[in-house]
Amino acid sequence: MISIVDYGLGNIGAFLNMYKRLNVPAKPVRTADELADATRIVLPGVGAFDHAMELLDASGMRQTLDRKVMQDKVPVVGICVGMQILADTSEEGRGRGLGWVPGIVRHFRSMPTPDNLPLPHMGWNDVTPANDDGLFRGLERDARFYFLHSFYYDTADPADSAATSVYGGEFACAVRRDNVWGVQFHPEKSHHFGAMLLRNFSEL
Repeated sequence: MISIVDYGLGNIGAFLNMYKRLNVPAKPVRTADELADATRIVLPGVGAFDHAMELLDASGMRQTLDRKVMQDKVPVVGICVGMQILADTSEEGRGRGLGWVPGIVRHFRSMPTPDNLPLPHMGWNDVTPANDDGLFRGLERDARFYFLHSFYYDTADPADSAATSVYGGEFACAVRRDNVWGVQFHPEKSHHFGAMLLRNFSEL
């Protein structure tokens, strides 16, 4: 069962519709009790880093989520801001993230990019996986995904970068440490590429 964490951010319906088309059981979870039997967890998110963490903390699911992911090793994928809050901190805010994949979320202005680089980074872009397994099985060539963001994940350990893309410079657009995955792009808006990635997640 895919449990989609509904803490007030992210298009939960889009993920439910995608998994329905894939014939994969999925449900939204809004309480710690509902999360307790999760065997796969999707952590969506849009907006600002601090706001996402505040809502997650207020949801009452934070402690159960930490236990499921860090102790029980349930596979989880964070998406967009849901990926960014996997980090320790963000240049966008002052609060602490989940710290599941050590790193800092930085603004694109931190990169050695031209001053006129349009922000946010919006639209379709190529994605180059580090390996052809896990989330990216079958997506090792010509994979393109839809992006909408102004911040990128700077992993503390380069080995935690699961895929890269280029916008002004190369950046990690996906991260992975053990059972924890994160993607900056929106698979729920990325047609057959996104459908394949979400199916792969359900089969991890």
